[in-house]
Amino acid sequence: MDGFDVIIVGGGHAGTEAAAAAARRGASVALITADPARIGEMSCNPSIGGLGKGHLVREIDALDGIMARAADAAAIHRRMLNASKGAAVRGPRVQADRRLYRAAVQSAVAKQRGIHVLRGEVAALQQRAGGMVSGVVLADGTGVEGRAVVLTAGTFLGGLMFRGAERIEGGRIDEHGASQLARQLRELDLPMGRLKTGTPARLDGRTIDWSALEEQPSDSEHWTMSFLGGEGRQSLPQLRCAITRTNEHTHAIIRDNLGQSPLFSGDIEGRGPRYCPSIEDKIIRFGDRDGHQVFLEPEGLDTHLVYPNGLSTSLPADVQRAFLRTLPGLAQVEVAVPGYAVEYDHIDPRALDRRLALRAMQGLFLGGQINGTTGYEEAAAQGLLAGANAAAHARDLAPLILDRAESYLGVLVDDLCLQGITEPYRMLTARAEFRLRLRADNAATRLTPVGRELGLLGEERELWWHEREVRREEAVQALGAVVGADILRAAGADMKDDGVKRPLHEWARFPAVTVDHLLEVAPALEEAGDGELLDELIQDAVYAPYVERQNAEVRALRANEAIGLPGDLDYGAIGGLSTEMVERLTLARPETLGAAARIRGITPAALAALLVAIRQHAA
Repeated sequence: MDGFDVIIVGGGHAGTEAAAAAARRGASVALITADPARIGEMSCNPSIGGLGKGHLVREIDALDGIMARAADAAAIHRRMLNASKGAAVRGPRVQADRRLYRAAVQSAVAKQRGIHVLRGEVAALQQRAGGMVSGVVLADGTGVEGRAVVLTAGTFLGGLMFRGAERIEGGRIDEHGASQLARQLRELDLPMGRLKTGTPARLDGRTIDWSALEEQPSDSEHWTMSFLGGEGRQSLPQLRCAITRTNEHTHAIIRDNLGQSPLFSGDIEGRGPRYCPSIEDKIIRFGDRDGHQVFLEPEGLDTHLVYPNGLSTSLPADVQRAFLRTLPGLAQVEVAVPGYAVEYDHIDPRALDRRLALRAMQGLFLGGQINGTTGYEEAAAQGLLAGANAAAHARDLAPLILDRAESYLGVLVDDLCLQGITEPYRMLTARAEFRLRLRADNAATRLTPVGRELGLLGEERELWWHEREVRREEAVQALGAVVGADILRAAGADMKDDGVKRPLHEWARFPAVTVDHLLEVAPALEEAGDGELLDELIQDAVYAPYVERQNAEVRALRANEAIGLPGDLDYGAIGGLSTEMVERLTLARPETLGAAARIRGITPAALAALLVAIRQHAA
């Protein structure tokens, strides 16, 4: 088969973002998937975003990715998590209609010039002499040549599903796994392990007593995941979710049947996600709790299926039905599809460099759960980075490398490549030490210029960015107007007049000064015609004193990032490093002194020894 610049293996969240990003950079792309009709499938929960995850979605969008726009096209419930808290930790989250989300992703892939969707199962990687990837071989023996390959196999790589005593090969119900490819990767002696995830039962919403449950409406204020959302975009009917709760009766049934759970029988060796545990895990780990909250989330506008968020399980189907019927509102519930656990192969992400390229095999990039992460958003984020960098490798372009001071994408890659994982990695705002700088609302300001420089933006995004920059300049100029408190008091602000005149952006930090007061004083702000941009600029003003204090830390970080570590440095030969330090440094192969400093257990004395070794190596 004709050769391509980049081959993408898998059509999930990581694969579609990888394909689109590579194509936007001018690469010819083959997206290979077993079933093109399942491209963009939401395998587990029908939602996009959340705390930390919502930041990733906005950053993907800032680089012109697919996920945010698909989420907006399918949004049937919107909720801004942590809405009462500071902007830095707010998490935009939408409940999506599964069918519409999949359709939106497939439409985006079809419209993207340069992507060729191929049906097939990838059985093996092809390599040239020296270990360079040269393409893939399909299960029917067909070869597909490519200068770079991106593996985004999700839970399908060596996937095995568990439900009670049932054992089914595959990464998702009714779809078989990538067993031949998994076998080849193990034979290549790559650092691999097993991880576990799971999904709850799907319920028939017609058998739920919704009147007995607390409702959770969609946000009354309309907002969008994508910066391109704006007014005039179609908005779907918004559905209500509901909240129920497990109880002692629920817990008793689960405890009595733990012996039938493969999680506790020893059949599953992989670690599951700590921040999204199964209900069996919750009952054991939080034995003092008398109940656990469960969100009942509709899966779409034209389906009766409901997703019980918080009840992931691998217990037998009859046990699932029994414990579900103990929850308020679910006494007569019918189970449409029982839940199950999935165990799958992953590669130690410390084997990757910051491009998400496997150091042991030139031209091979990895994205998503194969790198030890969990969640759609983490997968899509890695897919975009891996795809952009695979195109760079194939077409001799500049790589897309972000640091942790400028993006959650950078935090994600830094954590994975330096620290590795012991359980599926999930993004949290707490993982970003510079989170006051990395708000969801300013993701475009931070990253869209990077995307422009690297050729990652399509025409619509380019036009939007140009127009937004014009509006920004007008708004910044208006916020620079210097006024006294008397002017703001006349506009209705309840504040004392201290006699000091300040720019409006400084007055914006005062609790008594609202957006309406600023608009009254500076009508030019409203003429700029972008409320979201104004909100961002006001938040910039509010956070400015705190961000300024962090700037010294950011400068120190980037100074150390400028000191490179040779790729062939023999850490075992450096005096002053403990055996544990040598092991961690050798596994992670940090590219800079700054990266080495972030590896757990690396002391200041060890960094001094590394600095000496760098100088000796250069001599």
